[in-house]
Amino acid sequence: MKLIWKLLRKHISIFELAVFFVANLIGMAVILAGIQIYNDLSPMLSGEESPMGNDYMIISRPVERVGTDAKMFTQEDINELRNESWVEDLGVFASSQFRVDGSIEFKGKRLSTMMFFESVPDSFVDVDSEDWGYNPGDSIIPIILPRNYLNLYNFGFSQTQGLPKITEDMIKRVELGLRIRGNGHDDDYLGYVVGFSDRLNTILVPMEFMEWANGYYCNSASNEATRLILEVSNPSDPEVINFMEEHGYVAEDKPSESGKAMFILKVCVAIIVGIGAIFSLLSIIILTLSIYLLLQKNVNKLENLVLVGYKPMYVAMPYILMTIILNVSIMIISIIAVTYVQSVYMGYLGDMFGLSLEASPAAAIISGIVLTILITLFNFFIIYRKISQISRKRC
Repeated sequence: MKLIWKLLRKHISIFELAVFFVANLIGMAVILAGIQIYNDLSPMLSGEESPMGNDYMIISRPVERVGTDAKMFTQEDINELRNESWVEDLGVFASSQFRVDGSIEFKGKRLSTMMFFESVPDSFVDVDSEDWGYNPGDSIIPIILPRNYLNLYNFGFSQTQGLPKITEDMIKRVELGLRIRGNGHDDDYLGYVVGFSDRLNTILVPMEFMEWANGYYCNSASNEATRLILEVSNPSDPEVINFMEEHGYVAEDKPSESGKAMFILKVCVAIIVGIGAIFSLLSIIILTLSIYLLLQKNVNKLENLVLVGYKPMYVAMPYILMTIILNVSIMIISIIAVTYVQSVYMGYLGDMFGLSLEASPAAAIISGIVLTILITLFNFFIIYRKISQISRKRC
């Protein structure tokens, strides 16, 4: 083997091998980085580990004609939704079946308005408050308001009317007078805002209060389901969109942030992997041309080696070993680089979301090994094929 290597190495171009090494290193590192980033971030964006939280959809049936009521969701509709693979959880909105009048003291004046309440199961409420809950007979009712109500006032109404802006803490300190009537009862309560919701665009009260109040003020503890809230795996999934269109359901909430993030992630990863694949392809072409040129320069020596009894595989072995060493070195350096990059961006994301994130570089390692094996097998094929052609031609 040493003798053959001494005979063949004189025409090896270090520059051509260096170009192949650098190009393939860039291509391999970019491909592995794209695969590893997708492997690390996709569970965070689409699963229970997502720092953005789960995805929720609020759906209803459209009102078809003026003056008609909205169609209700039947129990069969609800059961069908629960059985869909993309539905993680389902909750029914409960609406107040009684009259509510709210009032507030503001600059010595009493402002009153008619109100309505809705409730959802506590698992769908995105406000964590110790005051959230109700026991029948309590005179205080906790309330959750949509945050966009406050934003509309501060950045719209207050500016046009010359009124001061209001903070969340200020509203939480305000006492809201509530008069609830129905079924022969007329009672006064105090309402306190305990938080602001980014998910639910309605005035929320605890489900315990709603169930008791509907039975007490309306003599009805049941509510017809006009709106549903769904916890879903990915609202942008075509299966979800097709289901909504087929059943005529209307999604009322804003588009999913994590669904958009997943789409952007997939596009970015596709671009990254595509760029890496181009680099790798160019490097393979460079190596192929270099090997063919090297073999062509040594064609006389190769023919003589075959004539004196060396088998084509034995003659090809120095070139094969050279490519194996190059490819394995490229794989190791790429994996080390990707592992370092992974530690940087995972640490950054952990600091951003206040989480302790751990991730394994297994995806990059496995992908690197597979790519290295494929590239090496291709190199082996072209080397052995060329030397076999020289051998047959000489014979």
